[in-house]
Amino acid sequence: MLKGAIFDLDGTLLDSMFIWETIGEDYLRTLGKEPHEDLKEIFMTLTLEEAAEYYREHYGVTLSVKEIVDSVNAMVEGIYRTKVTLKPGIAEYLRWLKENGVKMCVATVTDRYLVEETLERLGIRHYFSEIFTCAEVGFGKDKPIIYRKALKHFGTTKEETCIFEDALFALKTAKADGFTTVGVYDRHENRQNELQSLADYYIRDFADSILKTI
Repeated sequence: MLKGAIFDLDGTLLDSMFIWETIGEDYLRTLGKEPHEDLKEIFMTLTLEEAAEYYREHYGVTLSVKEIVDSVNAMVEGIYRTKVTLKPGIAEYLRWLKENGVKMCVATVTDRYLVEETLERLGIRHYFSEIFTCAEVGFGKDKPIIYRKALKHFGTTKEETCIFEDALFALKTAKADGFTTVGVYDRHENRQNELQSLADYYIRDFADSILKTI
């Protein structure tokens, strides 16, 4: 029986992954530096602080980590505030979970203030008892620490707790740590077949009835 639900933010609750497709390259170009690699995968698996360190080490950026993080956040704030929307069916599904006594939280690489603002704007903040961010936890989703902290917050078992992720690498982390996983379709994850085969459940739309049978 499902008692706890841990949701990723970007690409799972929100249709927002388009931001992270090019933000790594876009930021470097504001500094007059041309990217010499595809930074999408790198940027998506790191915290902003880790990405800032990467820029300093690999691109010779002399700004401090804080200055880099602040600049990137400034670039994305406006997009979150005006263009980001909910994934189809998520509001109805969250309502169903609450009505059935399921505890919910968010586990994300996105900074807390952006998460709080966006969830409030879109009317779903009240469903989540807590928000866990990689920056605050100190680890990215290549390690299961953030999921374990959410589990401790719930007081549930791994078997009773589902992790909802659209990114293959994050779902692999959760799966390897013994959690029940739900792969969520997002057009920005290119490895859909692998995501679908690895996940315990796979959905394209939160209105799918299979989610109400877990």
